[in-house]
Amino acid sequence: MRKIPTMFLRDWDNPRHITREPNPDCAWVFDGEGIVTVKWDGTCMMLDDDGQWWARREVRPGKAHPPNFLLIEEDEKTGKAYGWEPIEQSSFAKCHAEAIAVSGHEFAPGTYELVGPKVNGNPDKFAGHVLMRHGWAPLSLREDAKSAPRDYDGLAVWLGERHIEGLVWHHPDGHMAKIKRRDFPTGGAS
Repeated sequence: MRKIPTMFLRDWDNPRHITREPNPDCAWVFDGEGIVTVKWDGTCMMLDDDGQWWARREVRPGKAHPPNFLLIEEDEKTGKAYGWEPIEQSSFAKCHAEAIAVSGHEFAPGTYELVGPKVNGNPDKFAGHVLMRHGWAPLSLREDAKSAPRDYDGLAVWLGERHIEGLVWHHPDGHMAKIKRRDFPTGGAS
């Protein structure tokens, strides 16, 4: 999975935040294209076609890649490398195993978000570890996401009124674009 571009350009004087300038790579979102989904605040996992689980891994500049690391891309601006490592060597291996154990079903190849008590501070307040298929959310959240505006000011207010990490737009050709509440200098607060 490649890094998903943010809808607005990053403020490189304060890289935690975005500017008001739309990201040209995400012009299709502003043109009204794509389907919006909820972005969960966890860590990305992938089940490949061979039944092997992988954890997304970010490697900082100057650091060695871990063993068996599958490089996907390097960010020219930050120097970070993004890729996959086998779940067995991930710091999230135990949480992942708990999520598999309680799932009660088989998983199809694809990408998932691992969420729960020991992942990113558990802002979504899950009682246990869960693997959420990317793009999935309860019906009420899916319907609410459809009401999200696509402009800077509207998104800052809309996200500030909700307790979600953000949104991801999916284009039929496979492109994606994201926005997170914390991307805004106000943290999404109106």
